[in-house]
Formats: sequence, C-alpha cells, structure tokens
Amino acid sequence: MSDPQTVSVPGRIMAAEMAEQPAVLQRILDEGAPKIREIAAGIAARGPRFVLLTARGTSDNAALYAKYLVEILLGKPAGLTSMSTTTAYGAKPDLTDVLVITVSQSGGSPDLVASTKAAREAGAITLAVTNNAASPLAEVSEFHIDVLAGPEKALPATKTYTAELLALYLLVEGLAEAWGYARPKAGGGSAAEGLPALAAGVLSRQAEVRALAERYRFAQRLVITSRGYGYPTAREAALKLMETTYIPASPFSGADLLHGPLAMVDNVSPVIAIVPDGKGGEALQPVLDRLRGRGADLMVIGQQPQVDAASAGFALPAGVPEEVQPILEILPLQLLAYEVTIARGQDPDAPRALAKVTETR
Repeated sequence: MSDPQTVSVPGRIMAAEMAEQPAVLQRILDEGAPKIREIAAGIAARGPRFVLLTARGTSDNAALYAKYLVEILLGKPAGLTSMSTTTAYGAKPDLTDVLVITVSQSGGSPDLVASTKAAREAGAITLAVTNNAASPLAEVSEFHIDVLAGPEKALPATKTYTAELLALYLLVEGLAEAWGYARPKAGGGSAAEGLPALAAGVLSRQAEVRALAERYRFAQRLVITSRGYGYPTAREAALKLMETTYIPASPFSGADLLHGPLAMVDNVSPVIAIVPDGKGGEALQPVLDRLRGRGADLMVIGQQPQVDAASAGFALPAGVPEEVQPILEILPLQLLAYEVTIARGQDPDAPRALAKVTETR
C-alpha cells in the first residue's frame, strides 16, 4: 500500500499505521505470546467462574470478539459491562472469582480506570489489555497485557485494534491450553500462525479497495451486517466509516437485521456483509438471500464464491480458522474507510470533533 512521506498529504499517518499491522502481529507472536501464555496460566490457576469485559469505542468491539472466544472456546459465560453502574450509580456487585478484562488503547480513560479499580476491590481478577504499559489502567490492574502496537498517532485506531484482537485470542488460547481443552488448530500449533503474512497480502491489494471506494463514495448511508465472529468486525467497520467518512453506518447482527431493520434496505443504500468462512457464514446465508431478494447493492467481504454472488466485494484468503478471521476481515474495511474518505476530499487523520483519548466518566 502507499506510504506517503509528505506531511501535507491527507491520511498520511493512517496509511502508515495500517501498513504497520503485519509487523505488529508478528511482534505479538514473537515477543508478546510467551508473556500472554504466562498470564493465562496464572489466571487459569485461579479458576474464574465467568468473564466480564469492559471497554469503549474500538476496544469495545475487540472486547465483543473476546466474548465470542470465551463462550465458544472456553464454554464460560461472558458479558460486556456497563461502567456507569459503578461510576455513576455506585453499584457494588460481588465479583469474587470473576475475571474482569478491561481493553483500552491508551489505558487512560477515567471511567475505565475507576471501574477496574472498583472491580478489583470487589474481588475480581483484573486484567488490562492496553497499548501503554505505563498507563493508569495497567497500574490498577492485577495483570497487564501490552499489545505492542507502538505509538498510534492517527485518530482512527487501526493497528491497535488488530493487535488487541490477536492478544485476546492468544489469551483465550492460553486459557484453553491451561484448562486442558482441545487447541483451536489441529496438530498443536496456534490458529494465529501465518496471520502476519496473510495480513500483508490483504493490505497489498489496496487498488481493489480503491475501486470499491469509487462505487460507494457518494453513499448517503450504509448497513453493515454479519454473524458470529464476524459481528464485531461489522461494528468496528461501521465505527471506522462513520468517524472518517461521516457517512451514517448501521451495524446489525444478521439475525437482528431480519427483525425489522431489513425494511430500510433498498436498491440504493449499500449493504456490506462480512461473511465468515464457517458457522457464522452459514448462519448468515438466509440474510444474504433476503438481501438479494430485495435488490440490495450487496458488497461481501468473504470467500471468493460469496464475492462472486454479490454486487461487489473483496475475497479473503481461504483456509483460515474462523476464530481468527476477524483479524483479516477488518483490514479491507479499514482501507475502505481510508479510501472513501480521501475520495470525498476529507482527511482521515483528523476527523472532526474527535480526540485520541476520550475521557468519559
């Protein structure tokens, strides 16, 4: 992908940080994985009853991905917390033997820090997953995983998101190993092996995405849908498109889309479907059939046969285990947000009204 060097070029920083993702993924596998396995073993020995995940924004979508991992691969209940119950209402739940994972790029938002501190005081096993080992969140947590993405200067988070996904996957993989569950990849290896090279291959196809951006640059709204492991990708793609292009983008689980919102789909407003190669994609098929029946302008991110059956799309590498496909699925959608923003004459490095650290309470 392009790597503009001139400071005045719009999107220069976001482009550079998207391009770093294969190297970041490799760094996590080489340098971060041993520490993550050690943390997973320490948490597994404590025998948490269930898992709660706390996050905001892009990190909230990474947390939702972790929820799917925990419930599917570990068979434990997992939920996303509402921080205001603690920070605004002063609730004091009993969190004895509960694993509370807080995911944050900066680790600096006051509500994340306060809710994690309260969780630890309430008996929880607390784990922070951040890109800043010196952050207040890391300081108040019992365990910390550094996602090793390096400084992220662009306002739209890209490399920190995929780094969070991989770190969370390796954590759950480590917990599964510690508890004696079958490993996700046959033969004893990690399902994450090979992802850096595959990510580089996806990012090298920026020209394909630029052509898609020309198709959708004048869109007035977008609907984005998926199921299973792909649903967090749909939410993150909507967030990236809204914060950079300013196009309203509504993410829906495919099941929820059929419960009413399908009525707003016509042959004008594009629909982007992330179709996992696996059970999530199988569950999404009736939704795709209904969308085609309504004459929707359907763009598919998925395997080549699904792309061929749609109005447009981007084919992902075949043979990747479903549980790690989200790390690749989001890449063409990051590129799409970037390219549509550039095509609309805007700067994806500087979305209006946004700050890098959002200090909610």
